[in-house]
Formats: sequence, C-alpha cells, structure tokens
Amino acid sequence: QVQLVESGGGLVLAGGSLRLSCATSLNIFSSCTMAWYRQAPGEQRDLVAAITSTSVTNYADSVKGRFTISRDNVKKTVYLQMNSLKPEDTAVYYCKARRLDGYNYWGQGTQVTVSS
Repeated sequence: QVQLVESGGGLVLAGGSLRLSCATSLNIFSSCTMAWYRQAPGEQRDLVAAITSTSVTNYADSVKGRFTISRDNVKKTVYLQMNSLKPEDTAVYYCKARRLDGYNYWGQGTQVTVSS
C-alpha cells in the first residue's frame, strides 16, 4: 500500500540532466497538488517545485529556469525534469501529494548526487 514511489535518481556530472518520476496509486490523484521537495545533509527539507490540480506551477528561486515539474493524470505520475544540474542540487528528493482536505502523502525519497 505504498502510495508514492520515486525513481530516476542517481549520479550525474555538473551540467547534466536527470528526470525524476513519482508514480502513485492514488485514485484522487487528479485533485491533488503535487510537489517535489529536497533535503541535503544537515539542512531542512525545502520545496523545489509544485503543480496544482489545474497545472499551475511554482518553483524555488534556486531551480527556476532549470527544473520543470509536470503531471500525467492518466498515469497518475508527476515528473521533475532537472537540467543544468549543479553540485548544490545534491540532496534526497521527495515526492508529496496533498489532498483537498490537507492530508499529505510522502514518498520514500530518491538520492540525487551531482559531482563536479
């Protein structure tokens, strides 16, 4: 009964690209706001990007212009396309789904490591 499963993380050189996927089994996926968060060692978990049920997006300033969040309501999957990766992007990336009533589902996270 795992509701969110991230994939696509790994090792990449600075300047490279990576595409993260978050597959869900949520029947109410289409009504959820989906988001990607990240947490580097010793740091807080911060919002990276979010996309609403109507596909309105917002991004952290640090990733604006480099990352793109998208969703597929048929596949019940949210994606994070990460381009021009920097070492400071290194973190565990978490997928989150927020229901209309405010309940949050969290994934287990996937490691992204960017080396220079």
